[in-house]
Amino acid sequence: MRLLFIRFSAIGDIVLASPALRCAKQQIPGVEIHFLTKKSMKAVSEANPYVDQFHYFDKDLSATIQELKALRFDYIIDLHKNLRSLRIRLALGVPYLSYNKLSVEKFLLTKFHLNKMADRHISLRSVDALSPLGVVYDGKGLDYFVPSSVTGPTLFPEGYVALVIGASYATKKLPLESLQTLCAQIPHPIVLVGGKEEMADGDTLAALDPARIVNTCGVYSLHESALMVAKARVVISHDTGMLYIACAFEKNVIAIWGATSPALQVEPLMPADSKARVFQSIVPELSCQPCSNFGTKTCPKGHFACMKKQDLPEIARQVERLW
Repeated sequence: MRLLFIRFSAIGDIVLASPALRCAKQQIPGVEIHFLTKKSMKAVSEANPYVDQFHYFDKDLSATIQELKALRFDYIIDLHKNLRSLRIRLALGVPYLSYNKLSVEKFLLTKFHLNKMADRHISLRSVDALSPLGVVYDGKGLDYFVPSSVTGPTLFPEGYVALVIGASYATKKLPLESLQTLCAQIPHPIVLVGGKEEMADGDTLAALDPARIVNTCGVYSLHESALMVAKARVVISHDTGMLYIACAFEKNVIAIWGATSPALQVEPLMPADSKARVFQSIVPELSCQPCSNFGTKTCPKGHFACMKKQDLPEIARQVERLW
């Protein structure tokens, strides 16, 4: 049996889809797993041992479709469910399975704050899509694989907190002044993790205590940053891809929620037998939260209470508890 899995982006979503790939490969005898994603997302899954062949979409979808047609898949597993994946499904003309995206339920939750969400994590729903093929969730959590050729830097051998300061949208990130306060309240070494967009903020934070706080934002590759997270004793992260990579490494995690929410069924997922601990920092009793599936550039209400009212002393206390 030959299966084509589709998940175009983003980093966190691809990691959240990883249990479906693993469970399919381990539970369907002789299955051949193909995975289609955006070329820009290549690093996220390139070392996944459960994938037999990768396909990367860049700009020419028609060329990608012609490549896929030649492979004669038995099923398409659509874990993205957008117009682009629909076009591929129609062009290939083979049976498909897809996960319950809960689009209507998410709309009701974010726009009218009516919680009709199914009590089923997005990763488990992705595995559920494979139930007609006899596949079930194995309880082993998320996967992220770093190529053996990649070695991350050694920082603070005695241990450190990895503080992920980036996120795809502003309403999913603590303001810089809040990050400064939080860094001052954490007594342990801190490694700042993020992309090039966070370099300037990282420099500002590192300047608070250069001997204790190191800014790696924009300096290292995704895999190298993942290894820094893997070596941390505690990981603090906004709702972003590195949060789920930390879960894949079974790290003690503090998740900080702003515009989005665990109610969207995207909370940190650990293996059923994991000893890793999770603390979710969310401002209680905010009638406007969550306001978005993915985050927004600015707060729709203008007050940004979901981040500005975060209990920073409690986050620092949780660092001590998890340390």
